Amino acid sequence: MNIEVICTGDEVLTGKIVNSNYAFIAQKLEDYGLSVQSGLTVGDDREALLEAFLKAGERADAVIVNGGLGPTVDDLSQEVAAQAAGVELVLHESWLYRMERFFQSRGRTMPPNNRKQAMLPEGAEMLDNPIGTACGFAVGIGKATFFFTPGVPRELFRMLDEQILPRLLGSAGDLGVIVLRRFHSFGLGESHVDQLLSGLEEMDPDGTVKLGFRAHYPQLETKLVCHAPNHDVAREKLEPIEAEVYRRIGNFILAVDDETHESVVRGLIEAGGGSLAVIEDITGGRVAQRLSALPGAERFFVNGTVALTAEAKRNDFGAEDGDFDWATAPDEAVALRLATAVRERAGSSHGLAVIGRYDGEPRGRAGHVSGTINYALAAPGGVVSRQAELTGSRDWVSLGAAEMGLDVLRRHLKGLPIDERIDFEKTDSPPSGRAG
Repeated sequence: MNIEVICTGDEVLTGKIVNSNYAFIAQKLEDYGLSVQSGLTVGDDREALLEAFLKAGERADAVIVNGGLGPTVDDLSQEVAAQAAGVELVLHESWLYRMERFFQSRGRTMPPNNRKQAMLPEGAEMLDNPIGTACGFAVGIGKATFFFTPGVPRELFRMLDEQILPRLLGSAGDLGVIVLRRFHSFGLGESHVDQLLSGLEEMDPDGTVKLGFRAHYPQLETKLVCHAPNHDVAREKLEPIEAEVYRRIGNFILAVDDETHESVVRGLIEAGGGSLAVIEDITGGRVAQRLSALPGAERFFVNGTVALTAEAKRNDFGAEDGDFDWATAPDEAVALRLATAVRERAGSSHGLAVIGRYDGEPRGRAGHVSGTINYALAAPGGVVSRQAELTGSRDWVSLGAAEMGLDVLRRHLKGLPIDERIDFEKTDSPPSGRAG
């Protein structure tokens, strides 16, 4: 199937907004064995949009258009789609009613210009948008079916999952079902995991299970895509292969499918009836931000503190600790003290300290630095610690340090070793052997 994507909007064309929606669409389709053949960005110009729609309609089987469904004068997708399809715009009464109810539920009156969003090309099929006012729709232009989607990412994501993917998969032929499993890991690079999983696809002699990767530092996503006649067959094929993935890299797998690292940590803490407090410096509060953003975070996350200087650490957690020199003490000793102190101060079951420093000035055009990070976790059974040296840009080091902080938590809560060396640590010897 020849699928093309057209993204609209002057702000996208000029680079004022990074076009992450295209990346999401392409990756999502690829996950289900549907590849994008062409991608195009067009500004808010009627003639340019019309030309793009007509030409894509001559080439493609399906075209996903993103953006241009809003209520303002520069939102042109409905009008140009109707022109390209050779039909009139007509009022979609049921969507107009939905929009009016949408505004009423929020105690507002719908502005008159929102009525424009209920004007669709005659004969178009509505694509539901349960979380916004932009009505998606599908319409034929040339030999292609065009799917028009809102530019708001969360609205696009849901429409793609619930409305467009089922239609595309249904028209792609007799594919049966496509089952996707995703394993999110931290600590092993893409080439290393590829080596560790060598020969995995050969476990399915029919060739219906495919292995793939998507790296987005500091995590790696390992994907298994299975084409099968039905879900039972897919499950039968995937189970032994999934078990082998866990056998080879299991300790480094932090979450699966739609789980996140922080949601897994939350689940582990809550399962034990526990709670958590965190203190950070080199990560700038990244660990606390990820945990506190979870729905219901107040049930387990008690406190997050960022203390960048020795004086701040002493004032917050050691003002009465006269026998300890916070300014000259090794970071390892500081982390151990802080993990215990933050736990005691918050009254939580667990206290995590992520304490580090950059070693020397940035080097090279990329501004690479080394960062030495000390982790300490105070828990009911005592205090455990770990040290790591990461290299890269300051932001790269901070991202990796925060991810490792969550990983120290996850590993300890699951009874795994917290000091398995990762590929991103600075060392004189390369990683070897199987992981897990």
